[in-house]
Amino acid sequence: MDDAKPSLLYKVKPIGDRLPAVKRPEGHVHFRTKIMWVAVILILYFVMSNVYIWGLDQSGSLDMFAQYRTIMAGASGTILQLGIGPIVTASIIMQLFVGAKIIKLDLSNKKDKACYQSVMKVLVLVMILVEALPQVFGYLVPSDAFVSQFGSWGSKSLIILQLFIGSYLVFLFDEVISKWGIGSGISLFIAAGVAQAVFTGALNWYPLQGFGTEYALSNPPAGTIPKAIYILTHTSSAEMASGGYEMILLGAPNPLIALIGTVVIFLVVVYLESSRIELPLSHGNARGARGRYPIKLMYASNIPVILMSALLANISMVCLLLYTNDFLSSIPLIGGNGAIGTYETGSTTASGGIAWYLSTPQGLTDWLLPILNPASYGNGHSVIQNICHVLIYLTVMVIGSIMFAKFWVETTNLGPESVANNIMRSGMQIPGFRRDPRVLTKVLERYIPTITVLSGALIGLLAAVADMIGTTGNASGTGLLLAVGIIIRFYEALGREQMMEMNPMMRGFFGGE
Repeated sequence: MDDAKPSLLYKVKPIGDRLPAVKRPEGHVHFRTKIMWVAVILILYFVMSNVYIWGLDQSGSLDMFAQYRTIMAGASGTILQLGIGPIVTASIIMQLFVGAKIIKLDLSNKKDKACYQSVMKVLVLVMILVEALPQVFGYLVPSDAFVSQFGSWGSKSLIILQLFIGSYLVFLFDEVISKWGIGSGISLFIAAGVAQAVFTGALNWYPLQGFGTEYALSNPPAGTIPKAIYILTHTSSAEMASGGYEMILLGAPNPLIALIGTVVIFLVVVYLESSRIELPLSHGNARGARGRYPIKLMYASNIPVILMSALLANISMVCLLLYTNDFLSSIPLIGGNGAIGTYETGSTTASGGIAWYLSTPQGLTDWLLPILNPASYGNGHSVIQNICHVLIYLTVMVIGSIMFAKFWVETTNLGPESVANNIMRSGMQIPGFRRDPRVLTKVLERYIPTITVLSGALIGLLAAVADMIGTTGNASGTGLLLAVGIIIRFYEALGREQMMEMNPMMRGFFGGE
């Protein structure tokens, strides 16, 4: 750094340094060890997703993030109630501040990057409290026995403590996988939750209500495939024509159209993930050694849509609190303002206002059928309002994803200059160009900025369209899109790790230890 004053965040850094953290390995971690840590952390994550909050009245509580549950990688009513929300929200804030130069940190500088990571830990703790307090004092209701034993404040404080422990453990789990494992813990948690939801949504043979073996036609198995088989084998041709086919294709839960949409989304994402531009490379010293540097069409990965979905989830939470919380709803102008958002009693999904226009359309029955046939499938909004809902949601997702894609690429050393330096350090260069990082940077600037914007727009558009089509297991289209991309990138990361294990010279090129 030059003579410029160090960032004020260095005053916060000592606090972050004292927080529990995962130590970075001093040397190379073997491939088998990395796989072991990934498996162990995923098992612990699934165990924690089944540890219910002690003292919570499950029947009387509401899930503020119900429509974003799979994206938040949490489980309603458990110590993972907040999921990855605090971590992602803290990341959004830090990225926005760094990208807007409000925080003057050079992330290519080791000291500044260490400061960034330390402050990030402190901000995660703050966001845990920010997201836990409104839920506990508004929608997570302690049981009567718990309140009688510990009192009103004591019972709520214990629930906050459990949420705090669960959320910070998720943060530490993410650190373990990023430092000792493969890929990103946050991404793997999302993929694991979505995979579980899709599997049970497609194959669950239990009815939606009850667990008997004799089902009425009004209560078939909940899974898409068992439900379709049951209806086809238990109804006549006349009954199928009068409503059976509609129940299979569009009826909740898990309609067949959602399963078809799930398969289509999977194939589209796989195709787009395989599309890339490959720059030819040659080794400056080893004659004949050649390679290629791939610039993928989905260059910004799935992180932008994760950040965008978390932002919308937080906006939804604020709008819900302003409309339903006894104290906040009394604030002049914004409290209880139907223009900001209206909510039905017992629901956490907006039914009107700005919050409704920004909410995620839940499948075709939530927007397309009310537009085509409002008389039979009306949702309380006019055709024009439903069309505006779709257009606004699409626009916000695309523009927001583009913005986060640009911030993400710049803050994770994926920009032209950082990539050029990595290629030069590996001893490679583009044939026909002078071996100079400035020259290589100019070549990469022809591709990376454009690809970054395009990938952000594509990932945002795909996520929005996937949500609108609907998915099996109510995993949400965004969640499914993320899961497919995560699994593909995890597979590619496995390949890189195996390559580095067999050829240590490749570690420098891939940024390994």
